[in-house]
Amino acid sequence: MTIRINLDVMLARRKMSSKELAESVGITQQNLSILKTGKARAVRFSTLDAICRVLDCQPGDILEHVKDGRESRE
Repeated sequence: MTIRINLDVMLARRKMSSKELAESVGITQQNLSILKTGKARAVRFSTLDAICRVLDCQPGDILEHVKDGRESRE
């Protein structure tokens, strides 16, 4: 099982750039990029909370649990 990060989808829906989100949340653009690309090994609840507050969404809008080998987004 894999956790997929759909942060790029929420950014597009909110018409917000990664730079704007990073500044609003208080993290570096590099750390946000690591999270967006799914290369992050963990995310702090405080960071997830801040992202959800800024994007006005739920954690489930950003995080998706998928079976291994399933590449398509639904």
